[in-house]
Amino acid sequence: MTDASRPTSEITLLGRSYVIACPPEEQEALLRSARYLDRAMHGIHAQAKTLGNEKIAVMAALNIAHELLQLLDERKDQEQGLSQLHARLERALGSGEDK
Repeated sequence: MTDASRPTSEITLLGRSYVIACPPEEQEALLRSARYLDRAMHGIHAQAKTLGNEKIAVMAALNIAHELLQLLDERKDQEQGLSQLHARLERALGSGEDK
């Protein structure tokens, strides 16, 4: 498949349009991601109007990466808590069978 025949989607970030190669089945996810990124970039732009678009994009990327890592850490903590609870239940059920 040549570059010219690859399916694309158009997104807008801070008022600037970008054409992105994207399979049709991933288009909705791309558009959702672009909307999220655009909101993050607009938030940073509103706080620091003197920053250039590249710096705004980097700041937004860092903020989103931070959010993702926090969520992953929370998920890991929840999974560990569930594993501990499961182990306690197994021990409690196991000790009940011995009686």
